[in-house]
Amino acid sequence: MSRTITIDPVTRIEGHASITIRLDEAGGVADARFHVTEFRGFEAFCTGRSIWEMPGITARICGICPISHSIAAARAGDAILGVDIPPAAAQLRRIANLASLIQSHALSFFHLCAADLLLGMDHDPARRNLWGILESRPDVARGGIRLRQIGQRIVSLVAGQSVHPSWAVPGGVREPLNPDHRRLIVELLPDGFGIVRSALDLLDEIYGRHAGEIGICGDFPSLFSGLVGEEGSLDHYDGMLRFTDSAGNLVEEIPPDHYDLAIGERSEPWSYMKFPFYRNHAERDGGGMFRVGPLARLNVCERAGTPEA
Repeated sequence: MSRTITIDPVTRIEGHASITIRLDEAGGVADARFHVTEFRGFEAFCTGRSIWEMPGITARICGICPISHSIAAARAGDAILGVDIPPAAAQLRRIANLASLIQSHALSFFHLCAADLLLGMDHDPARRNLWGILESRPDVARGGIRLRQIGQRIVSLVAGQSVHPSWAVPGGVREPLNPDHRRLIVELLPDGFGIVRSALDLLDEIYGRHAGEIGICGDFPSLFSGLVGEEGSLDHYDGMLRFTDSAGNLVEEIPPDHYDLAIGERSEPWSYMKFPFYRNHAERDGGGMFRVGPLARLNVCERAGTPEA
């Protein structure tokens, strides 16, 4: 007898979602869907608005990663105006973006993922959360909280506030970095480096314990996409948009402003989230599906560019 499993809501994610899994009569998975249940509508919000408003509006797409959306809008404004922004402004944008990346990854790893990895995926769901980590590994929980605090503090020192800043604008940024703020940022870095190194040691420990689960999680062939800088280096702000296959072969590399020539979007009635696809593989198995994010960034780049990375 076929049946449907519904998980609603999905917890420990950045947003609101549900999952439905339809089983066939033999108990196999016939269909699985991830539903983004929160209405977005930002394309409609932005229609007819001035480019000067766009960084502040798009920052509201997410309370965790507003910097990325804000800077993307500011860079689109740069292109519309046809300007090359001052080098100092570009560097400040990069600093704010990397600091935002730190706090976002700290949230994802320590607060959302670590409970499964440290406590076990069959641990009591009521305790498989940050509170459970605080009880069993307070050093890990406090390190994660501190690392996110460092990232948010740096964003605030550079951009004026940590959530939804309107600091990046077409043509540059609203204000330079205060020398006192620069000193405070430098003082925060050693503590952050120490926590990150401890997290990497923790990952080594976790990988050995959960090799089986990790081996089947996301282990399937796909395209990967991400930005690469000079000589194929890892870049989070500028560069070329690169696509590679699961064997690491280059599929395509284009300027970011030509993204719509490579990436299409479709909508489904069961989710507010759009479904991007790689146009040249739309008719193949997988429908042109490609992956983005930390794994994809590392898979498409040739080097990270810093000694420790």
